[in-house]
Amino acid sequence: MLSCIAIDDEPLALDVLKEYIQLIPDVTLVKIFTSKDKAKNYLSEYPVDFIFLDIEMPGLNGVDFYRSLVNRPPVIFITAYSNYAVEGFELEAVDYLLKPIDPERLKQSVNRILSRKTNIQPDDQAFITIRYNYQLKNIPLSNIRYIEGLNDYVKIYMRQETQPILALMSMKEIVLKLPQQQFLRIHRSYIIPVCDIVSYNSKTVQLRNISLPIGDTYRRDIAQVLKKQ
Repeated sequence: MLSCIAIDDEPLALDVLKEYIQLIPDVTLVKIFTSKDKAKNYLSEYPVDFIFLDIEMPGLNGVDFYRSLVNRPPVIFITAYSNYAVEGFELEAVDYLLKPIDPERLKQSVNRILSRKTNIQPDDQAFITIRYNYQLKNIPLSNIRYIEGLNDYVKIYMRQETQPILALMSMKEIVLKLPQQQFLRIHRSYIIPVCDIVSYNSKTVQLRNISLPIGDTYRRDIAQVLKKQ
């Protein structure tokens, strides 16, 4: 089952979309928003598989709003006009739907999402091996919230554990174990999963549930990585 949200400043348009999505198996519309700010806050806490996004909205339009997201879920743009189509596809949108929405055309768009997800094999079994309590322990990469360095030790904070795991190894050693495309060192004392970054400035990185400092020597690396997202 895939999860999605819808963002549109017109409540009636959201009601119609909600009615049509209910007819599509394997997809759940978990939330609808008329406010872009509220939608952005929600996405920072509750990632979804894809979003429906109207383009013509007051202030920041849908295309620019999507550009502003750090971690962009796949998007299906919806609008009453066709002149944004080129911009939409430049952002690698899954599809571009014109209002009034045709339910069959909507279903085709959603099927593209489903097809993508089916063809991607999740790597939930990927892990690193560390020495913990005089034993070797496998740590799933998907379970790592962030890593803190403490001299010759590291603390690994886990998503599914209340207490961090303390491992006898240096930050340099654990960096070599982690896949570079998934993890980023932001400070001499911190490593984070790239997928959890919500926003950042010159001094801190905001993850889904914690803010961590950025070291001066790592600032450029962070900017380069996020440009590729």
